[in-house]
Amino acid sequence: MSQLLSMLLTGLSTGAVYALVALGLVLLYKASGVLNFAHGSLLLLGAYVTALTWETLGFAVAAALGLSAAAAAGLVVQRLLADRMRDAAPVDLAIMTIGVDILLATELNRRMGPDIVVLGHPWGGSAVRFGDVAVPANRIVALGVAAVVITLFLLAFRMTGWGAAMRATAEDPEAAALTGVRVRRVVTASWLLAGALAAIAGIFLAGSPTPGLSPTVGVIALRALPAAILGGLDSTTGALAGGLIVGVAESLAAGYQDELSVLGRGFDQVVPYIVMIGVLLVRPTGLFGTRAANRV
Repeated sequence: MSQLLSMLLTGLSTGAVYALVALGLVLLYKASGVLNFAHGSLLLLGAYVTALTWETLGFAVAAALGLSAAAAAGLVVQRLLADRMRDAAPVDLAIMTIGVDILLATELNRRMGPDIVVLGHPWGGSAVRFGDVAVPANRIVALGVAAVVITLFLLAFRMTGWGAAMRATAEDPEAAALTGVRVRRVVTASWLLAGALAAIAGIFLAGSPTPGLSPTVGVIALRALPAAILGGLDSTTGALAGGLIVGVAESLAAGYQDELSVLGRGFDQVVPYIVMIGVLLVRPTGLFGTRAANRV
């Protein structure tokens, strides 16, 4: 029982981090129709800047700098590339982000080298005990921070002028522009916010029980893509649900890997995609995705 509780807590905390990444993907897709495959590189960039500066600036300032760096990188991609390709097909925009991801990931890999970069979390590698279950403090903090950030975002999305502008832009950009919504400003805010959300996730993914930051962290973040898709690419609520589902499924598969050895070692790494395919077979638009209305 204690093992199951440990796996569930680990899965929920990891899923909350995945939800942050998925939320950034959904946000961009709703605002501009871009499925950003460079999201993992933005995540890695934010965590790397934090890791480089925390010893001299302190963790809080370094984290703010990391968030700013990832947000600024997203802004550069939008202004230099995405805006110039606004009339391109969605597949062309997706391929463009794949190219950005390759360039940025290659440069970060070159700078980081083969060594693990330590990111100085104030809570270190300590653990929090729930009876007989010990969970890394980093996982608990990640769960709490993700819950606060996602709650604030959902409240802002539903109850503020920016949220109304975002919903209008996602529904029909041309109609939104005619009613006075500054669509370009909304899209810019989406790129900035998506980069910052990715950086927050990267900072926690590089903490305990992970030994530190390595180039593979950016690849791990791609597990949030199935979370966004199975939740529904046009649903912010779906990003949250998808992240938690993927995190718990992955944790359970890792915890019971001996019992699932017949499926091969490392089965937990493909579980997010298996869950995604299973959901899409039943609901092609995802759990909370909007079904297209066809006129008969």
